[in-house]
Amino acid sequence: MAKYLVTLFALLFLVLSGYAPSRSQAAPGNQSVIKDDEFKSISRTEIEILIADLAKKNPMAIKRLAENPELKRKQLDSLKQLLAFASQAQKEGLADEPSNRQELKSIRSEAIAVNYDQEINKDKGPKPPFGFITEDQVKQFWEKTGPADTSENDSGSREEQFRAFLDSKLELLKRENPQFSDDQISQEDKKQAREYFAKVQIYKKECDAKIESGELSAEFVQKTELQVKLQQAQFLAKLYSDKIADQAKVTDSDVAQYVAAHKELDVSAKKAKALGILNRAKAGEDFAKLANEYTEDPGNKNSKGELQGGEYKDVTKGTMVPPFEQAALALEPGQIAPDLVESDFGYHIIKLEKKGEGKDTSGNPTEIYDVRHILISTTYKDPKNPAAMPMPVKEYARQELSTAKQKKIIDDIVAANNISVPDDYSIPEISEKTIHPVLKNPQRPAVHRKAPDYRRHRSRKIVRK
Repeated sequence: MAKYLVTLFALLFLVLSGYAPSRSQAAPGNQSVIKDDEFKSISRTEIEILIADLAKKNPMAIKRLAENPELKRKQLDSLKQLLAFASQAQKEGLADEPSNRQELKSIRSEAIAVNYDQEINKDKGPKPPFGFITEDQVKQFWEKTGPADTSENDSGSREEQFRAFLDSKLELLKRENPQFSDDQISQEDKKQAREYFAKVQIYKKECDAKIESGELSAEFVQKTELQVKLQQAQFLAKLYSDKIADQAKVTDSDVAQYVAAHKELDVSAKKAKALGILNRAKAGEDFAKLANEYTEDPGNKNSKGELQGGEYKDVTKGTMVPPFEQAALALEPGQIAPDLVESDFGYHIIKLEKKGEGKDTSGNPTEIYDVRHILISTTYKDPKNPAAMPMPVKEYARQELSTAKQKKIIDDIVAANNISVPDDYSIPEISEKTIHPVLKNPQRPAVHRKAPDYRRHRSRKIVRK
């Protein structure tokens, strides 16, 4: 489920507005925990803050939103789904697990520091993040003794705070890659993490103080709070999505039942056709002529459109899909496979022409062979998506079932969490001048080159891995 959440349209805002999920999430002030109702709603004002920021970075995206009411609706639905997953994760205690809780605290600090850095240094020219913090400031941070000034009421020295920060990052890496071990972190990596941690805490402390004294605008505080909310939502939604991933899995039995229940996916007529052609080939008819007349493999034509008699020459072992290759290499030259060979792409009638020795792409010795085949395709084109390519029947069935399961899971979670979003929001008007600014130093256009013809290469995917 995680990969489906990441595709939610709501994340357009997170990415294009600078709210992309980071390793930490934050809100100004002295909150140290997430409020129980933190993700229960998003207001029209909050959405319009996102829209205003997005308009500065990607005016074309705003123009598309303004012109497409359906896109606006999908955006609101996606935000609702994101918040619902985060809310459910909170309900089920994922935010309270030690490593997750520490990561949320780290996220909080980082987001405050990043926003503060951008705010106070916005007119000072280009610099990397925290580039205006000096080495002396970092040195002084570590030289101080006593509890770290994190404004989170956490006990422990700066060293203890850093260790908790680093441990949570390592734990997240291990979740994503179970093969990962602490030994893979070099001393240089730890040095950089230590410096980064110090810079975050330096700017966070400054920011908290300026918020307290009223030196930072209410707009800055509101924007930062919103960034925190969305980043926290994304972090928790990912946790919950990973937790329930198995619920969206589709079994082979599910696929078989789906295919059996949908007559349009029945391939029995195609199998009968393939058997008829196989019998003619076994009876001695010219295999190449049968291939040119009946095969549904696009690879039977070369780049000039000439028919190839179903032949593939100098095929390296390991190139074709396993059922095809196993059947071909079980034959002697001149033999025709006695039975139809079924793959995800359809029914294959196979004749081996030649076997030999050659080299693979790495120069290592391997078996090569020439083979002819006739394909009766069983792929299916999704009628709901005219632009889609035909796909294997089982793959189509699995996709349909997976989509239905995902939708039900999402709908159930949204219903259970009663998330409130506005019915609509306003979009600023974007001028053509904003979208297409006049270039001061226009460059000459790049030379256009003729694109290579990959049709034969692509067509071989029908029978190749």
